[in-house]
Formats: sequence, C-alpha cells, structure tokens
Amino acid sequence: MFNQTLRQNKVSAIILTFIRLYVGYAWFEAGLHKITGGFDATGFLKGAIGNPVKGPDGSILYGTYLTFLKSFALPNAHIFNVLVPWGELLVGIGLILGCLTTAAMFFGLVMNFSYLMAGTISSNPMDILLGVIILAAGFNAGKIGLDRWVIPFIRKTAHKGNNYTIKQSA
Repeated sequence: MFNQTLRQNKVSAIILTFIRLYVGYAWFEAGLHKITGGFDATGFLKGAIGNPVKGPDGSILYGTYLTFLKSFALPNAHIFNVLVPWGELLVGIGLILGCLTTAAMFFGLVMNFSYLMAGTISSNPMDILLGVIILAAGFNAGKIGLDRWVIPFIRKTAHKGNNYTIKQSA
C-alpha cells in the first residue's frame, strides 16, 4: 500500500520533487566544488586504504572493497579524479531536472555506498535514506520534471526498435 502511494499518488509526486531537489542540489554542489576547486582522489584513497573500516573485533569489514581500492582505484586515481566530480555533478543535474531520475539516483547510491565502505560517514546515511525513497518511487519521483516527457519517449523509441520476429519451427 505504501509503495503504491509512493509510486502513483500526486501528493507523493510533489513531496518527492522537494526531496529530489534537495538531494540533487547536494550532489550538484559537491560535484561543482570538486570540478572548480581541483580534485585529487589520491589522498582520500590512501586514507581509505591506510585506515579501513573495521568491526568491533578489529577485523576489516570490506576486504573486497579494500582490495579494489589497492589494486585498481589507487593505481588509476587519474580516472577517479574525473569520474567522481563529473559523476556527482551529473547525478545532481539529473535529480534537479527530474531527468532519468531513477538512473541518476541509482548511481548516486552507488557513490554513497562507496564512500561509506571507504569509511566516510558525513551525510551519506541521510542521502542513502532519501535516495532509496526516490528510487522506490520510480517514475513518480521524476513526474514533475523532464521524466514526464523523456521516459515516454524512451519507451516509445525502444518499443519501435523491437521489430524482430520469432520463427517457430514446424
């Protein structure tokens, strides 16, 4: 019942718009700050590797993620120096405009969880909570936005592209 209200109710669409704008502005501002202020992920990556998230018994909680940081992210920090700021900026733009909202929020959540697994708390838990609400709402989260036109266009275009036929053998 709650999920249906979240996905179809007009009042929910209005509330979701405010949530979407709030979260989108936070992402946009973070990305813009990194792009204009110069961003280098190397220090953050070294810090996450040097001080991994540990459980109460002192064991490393996200060993696979730590291996990813050591073996891929740090040697390729130059890639993350571009992906992180532009990813944040584009997630923010998508959420603010309500364009490809669920895709933007999905990638925002991927970044939020990456930051958490690296040991950064900040506003990530609240961003994740709001992001899950936006993602669960689906199309209704971007209904008061460009998704109102973009999603039907994509569906129509994708449907036209499926002109294949399945031949049945006799």
